Amino acid sequence: MTNQPCILTTKDFTIVEVMRDRCLDRNNPLASILTRKIASAIVMFRDDIPDDVATMSSRVTFSVDGRDPDTRIISHDPMASTTGMFLPVTTLRGLALLGLAEGDDFVFTNSEGVAERVVLERVQYQPEAAIRHKETMQTLTGEPASKPMLRLIHGGGDDRQQPPTLNGVDDPVPPAA
Repeated sequence: MTNQPCILTTKDFTIVEVMRDRCLDRNNPLASILTRKIASAIVMFRDDIPDDVATMSSRVTFSVDGRDPDTRIISHDPMASTTGMFLPVTTLRGLALLGLAEGDDFVFTNSEGVAERVVLERVQYQPEAAIRHKETMQTLTGEPASKPMLRLIHGGGDDRQQPPTLNGVDDPVPPAA
């Protein structure tokens, strides 16, 4: 990491701290990244985090050592479903991307002892930015904070046909059954 700070939400900082506290093996490559992230962290409330920073649950496009870019969602836990969609922070690359801004890079040594350079190319979606956008739109349009899930239309059922009945009984099963 070329001396740029790691920008974390309060929640993401807490997750990184807990991961460091639970990382008992100091030779684990994650331990080094966790220490560097915490040492360079700028912690912000979710409302203040810039839109171009990778936070937890952000969908990001990144490249490793100049290879073709990949797009993943940074996740807290390893996800068993939808293989290839998530990149957990329990992996070296996932943790390296957390807190980077677009254009930032992070260099680390992988488990084989080889240096990798991860570059955050673009934040495609950031949950904090989406929440801010939704709140702004609600303020501008005057919409309530939450819309009702079901909208009842009075008189909407007057024109519909009644289901067929058998001898005036709506249950077609014979009485002996």
